[in-house]
Amino acid sequence: MLGASYLTLRLSTSLPCARWAHGSSTLMATSLRSSSYSSPSSWTDTDDEGVRGTCEDASICKRFAVSIGYWHDPYIQHFVRLSKERKAPEINRGYFARVHGVSQLIKAFLQKTECHCQILNLGAGMDTTFWTLKDEDLLPRKYFEVDFPMIVTRKLHSIKIKPLLSKPIIELRSEDTLQMDGHTLDSKRYAIIGADLRDIPELEEKLKKCNMSTQLPTLLITECVLVYMTPEQSVNLIKWAANSFETAMFINYKQVNMDDRFGQIMIENLRRRQCDLAGVETCKSLELQKERLLSNGWETASAVDMMELYSRLPRSEVSRIESLEFLDEMELLKQLMQHYYCLCWATKGGSELGLNEITY
Repeated sequence: MLGASYLTLRLSTSLPCARWAHGSSTLMATSLRSSSYSSPSSWTDTDDEGVRGTCEDASICKRFAVSIGYWHDPYIQHFVRLSKERKAPEINRGYFARVHGVSQLIKAFLQKTECHCQILNLGAGMDTTFWTLKDEDLLPRKYFEVDFPMIVTRKLHSIKIKPLLSKPIIELRSEDTLQMDGHTLDSKRYAIIGADLRDIPELEEKLKKCNMSTQLPTLLITECVLVYMTPEQSVNLIKWAANSFETAMFINYKQVNMDDRFGQIMIENLRRRQCDLAGVETCKSLELQKERLLSNGWETASAVDMMELYSRLPRSEVSRIESLEFLDEMELLKQLMQHYYCLCWATKGGSELGLNEITY
């Protein structure tokens, strides 16, 4: 068993500010703190800077993992630069487990609904799922992304100047269906919207303007987003997601086990970088994650820590990624995956489709 002091040292040098995420939703978290309305006076520019820094860290880490072969993603390179600094093997493996886990749940939902559905990626940032699903002929009826306007502007700029990103959107549009301004792109099969997830009426209004349907089976995804919101704000979003759609599934990737010594190490490391987790009290256990979903409108809920998820990966894939680079402390990987992140999913309705049978 690794000592806490050793783990603290490794965490401070290898963990990208609490996130194995692809990270642009961290900048959305910045927006949740810095918005001009209803922002607590205790939030400062220094707080925003600390949260903002995690976005760049995490996005670069994802690009690095892709560059050395953990998974295939030809699109991430058009959104984020490649770092010259080599990232720790445990971080790369954590990324792989996260991306694989979320992808499997998305594809299970698409299979159950036969793609007659819509996907809402809330806090999507620089995510590339739309493009990878198109390559695999697995696009839903429409794919929506929501993030802070500043992030949307950055992403739209990349889409406009990179033919590899813009061509798939143009190919799928019908005549007069492509609309774009500084904070929104809306087309027949893809929309990206600048909005604040705390402001549910604004969020809903903007989604409906882009033809979101409350009747279609709907998959909602939040990855490292809710933890940067207060518990009240995140509950409002969870309730809205459950109440807005007759048939739905919710995927949430976030921190867990944050009330033990190893969780405190992460929190202390973040605070040294002027980055606080507004929703950390909701990250105490897997049971609490499930209970929050079940008590706020969802009918089924499941959760696994990332070490359990890693243990369920196909053995061929584990062998492949473990051959990419040497990891000298397997115990550190276990501590990270058991104590810091989990994957949760919940369903409502859709029993005739078998949504309640989806598992990882």
